[in-house]
Amino acid sequence: MQRLQTAMTATAVAAALTAGGLISMASAKAETEFSYGGYIKLDAMVTRTDSGSLPSGSIGRDFYIPGLTPIGGDSNTYTDFHARETRFFFRANQTLENGETISGYVEFDFLGTPGGDKRVTNSYSPRVRHAYIQYRNWLAGQFWSNFQDTAIIPESVDFIGSPDGIVFNRQPQIRYSNNGFSVSVEQPETTVTPNLGGTARITTGDTAMPDLTARYQQQVDNIHYSIAGIFRRLEYRQNGVDATETGWGVNLTTKINFGPHDLRAGIVHGEGIGRYVGVNSVNDAVVDQALNLDALGYTGFSLAYRHVWNAQYRSNLIFTRGKFEDKRELTGLNANDHTQRIAANLMYQANERMVVGFEYSRATRELLSGDDGNLDRVQVSVQYAF
Repeated sequence: MQRLQTAMTATAVAAALTAGGLISMASAKAETEFSYGGYIKLDAMVTRTDSGSLPSGSIGRDFYIPGLTPIGGDSNTYTDFHARETRFFFRANQTLENGETISGYVEFDFLGTPGGDKRVTNSYSPRVRHAYIQYRNWLAGQFWSNFQDTAIIPESVDFIGSPDGIVFNRQPQIRYSNNGFSVSVEQPETTVTPNLGGTARITTGDTAMPDLTARYQQQVDNIHYSIAGIFRRLEYRQNGVDATETGWGVNLTTKINFGPHDLRAGIVHGEGIGRYVGVNSVNDAVVDQALNLDALGYTGFSLAYRHVWNAQYRSNLIFTRGKFEDKRELTGLNANDHTQRIAANLMYQANERMVVGFEYSRATRELLSGDDGNLDRVQVSVQYAF
């Protein structure tokens, strides 16, 4: 992205901004560099579901959510246009008197927020994606979870592309990084399936201990790899339940470059990591008959191949699958057994700033009962980065 960058002394910033009542800077020696950027994106999609419908206003109409593929009901076809993925960021980098630097970053888009509709104005509220401070080896604020590896997210017309089989999570945290190794303490939260509750969800808000993660990543020649782990405490102290359970997970990922082409792959496995994977298509734990918590297992796979045909055209083939532990005696038969998505796209680089994408995908969700549903989608996007 092209960024507008301006370096100015803190004295000038203080004079300009203090006059407006916005900010006051204490040091006249520090230099601050400001930048901004982002992109504007239009998405147009036609979706067919063969076993039920996604209601108007559902987030599953804006981008693919594995747990929302309908099961049970008649087939339906609908068309949606939106510009909600449009994104903006602002960054400030300041050089301190001692020569060290400190930076702040804020990014927002319009996905997943309430308040808009398709009838008249199509107006939607912005949401915070990232908001963090970086100083020395430390990061404090909202950012991608340290348990996640963003390098394997495929180039896709869909917002995520391979959500079924990868870790995908942004949240507040404190992180320390050094020479490819990073550790973090991150916001805790527990999602629970009631006893025999199928896909029902309780978000408890009861967890006291932060989630703990560690990750090591490295680039060796044309190979990027990452090894990450997470340890959690799951808690639920409502409705007669007073229980604690342990959660853990391991995430192994790689991106291999073959000249201009690349292969992105990952496998993630654990128990009690539901809200980190598959866009929470499985919960962290289920309540058993004795009102205790039993962690739910998950294994995810993702594979994406990117082929660059020439300077203007490139394609991506995507396969992703999330498989959930069978605990039907606790969840009932209406719990998810697995979700899966297969997609292929063609990206046209119209110029150095604009990309037009075309993508076809088929997603499947199956319950422990054997009932299933498919979601077929054709999606076109136009994106201008600045």
